Amino acid sequence: MPVDRGSAAGVQGSSGRAASGHRHCRRGGDGSVTPVQPKVLVVGGGSMGGALARGLLAAHWRPADIVIVEPSPDRRTALAALFPGVVVETEPRDADGAVLAVKPVDAEAACRSVAATRCRRVLSIMAGVTVTRLESWLAPSSAVLRAMPNTPATVGAGVSALAAGSTASGPDIAWAEEVLGAVGDVVRVPEESLDAVTGLSGSGPAYVFLVTEALVAAGQSAGLSPEVSRRLAVGTVAGAGRLLAESGEPPERLRAQVTSPGGTTEAGLRVLEERGLREALAAAVVAATERSRELGA
Repeated sequence: MPVDRGSAAGVQGSSGRAASGHRHCRRGGDGSVTPVQPKVLVVGGGSMGGALARGLLAAHWRPADIVIVEPSPDRRTALAALFPGVVVETEPRDADGAVLAVKPVDAEAACRSVAATRCRRVLSIMAGVTVTRLESWLAPSSAVLRAMPNTPATVGAGVSALAAGSTASGPDIAWAEEVLGAVGDVVRVPEESLDAVTGLSGSGPAYVFLVTEALVAAGQSAGLSPEVSRRLAVGTVAGAGRLLAESGEPPERLRAQVTSPGGTTEAGLRVLEERGLREALAAAVVAATERSRELGA
């Protein structure tokens, strides 16, 4: 499944702050003091909202650059403890841009709450909510972008596909890439490709986890203990992924390098091909893509 989008934004009937944050100010040459506007407003402090804050801080953004909007008192307290200096509030405030990290069911309320601020650059990481729908709920002058990250973003190893709306400029796209780049790689795609992105990389981690589950079980069936089988399977999947990412070699070449003619790997791969592994994965991506289209209709 794609990323759980976290908590809904606080929009009506709530006020106050959970973190002891205040507006940071800049003192002018004449002694005047003006508030410094945050660079990003993260609307929704769930798993992805928290991951973005963590990634931005690791990328040397100042805590004063980040505001998180979260309605749950318990979650606000937890976020304030996790990210000292980051303001955690119940309602949106002015910022250079906003990231909508709420569940799709809360999309309209979150958009309308952001529209009441002077945020005119909005990046949505909600699945299935189109730019057209977002624009209908946001202020008319808003630059709207959509992205589909995936769950490895929570450990800074995600990959996100970014689609810009018609009103998004080069600086808007660069801002979104900087935010998303704090939690992994970023690729640009047209909006119509985001359903396929969901089917491949959005749901893809679950496919890899299922393969890992199967490898763990297979190791046990072959006589290994559960702990040894798990360590070997997880290490193999993690190491193979790192090798693929860092070597720059195509997967078919790396596979060939490990497959000696008449050897053990060739015997195992022959079974996977005969049992239709490629076809099963292709069908899974198609099914997830179609489901994403249905949810966005």
